Amino acid sequence: MPIDSHDDDDSRESRRGAKGPTDFDCPSCSAHNPLDAALQDRDEVLCNYCGGQFLVRMTDEGRAKFKEI
Repeated sequence: MPIDSHDDDDSRESRRGAKGPTDFDCPSCSAHNPLDAALQDRDEVLCNYCGGQFLVRMTDEGRAKFKEI
């Protein structure tokens, strides 16, 4: 039986199901930012409009909270 080998990027992508939101409103400028993949805890996101960078923290209820970095 072959052994599956996954690097960190592949395993991270496999965890990115539809569990988190696939867009966010920037906490700084309120611009809507669509994403290619669902948000996950500890993701870093960039606002495409104002350039703000944020660390994502997911709550137990599945809501995203943002901390500017």
